[in-house]
Amino acid sequence: EVQLMESGGGSVQAGGSLTLSCTASGFTYEHSDMGWYRQTPGNECELISSISSDGSTYYEKSVRGRFTISHGRAKNTVLLQMNSLKSEDTAVYHCAADGLPRARAPCDSVRGVANYWGQGTQVTVSS
Repeated sequence: EVQLMESGGGSVQAGGSLTLSCTASGFTYEHSDMGWYRQTPGNECELISSISSDGSTYYEKSVRGRFTISHGRAKNTVLLQMNSLKSEDTAVYHCAADGLPRARAPCDSVRGVANYWGQGTQVTVSS
């Protein structure tokens, strides 16, 4: 059974930091592209960061320079280090694997394109 389990969300003041973690199982992690999506209150999802199987990374413009994606020390884990958090970063963050569309779109359609999708973890940033 394929699983993507996110953790690390929570509440933080603006300017603070959080690290999200996603642990994958049930598929070949080493050959997969991994990404993090942000789900807006309007139920749209946008890819904010990804790391390819070859190690190349992508950052959406609004998080560039503040967020860092990496593979964790634990096996089959991808991390998202979030610094200098802003109130507009408040959202549910989903981990996903393979077939990662970048454009913001309704979450149902994004979820249908990505091969695997996690349940999400809430991040709340208060100003």
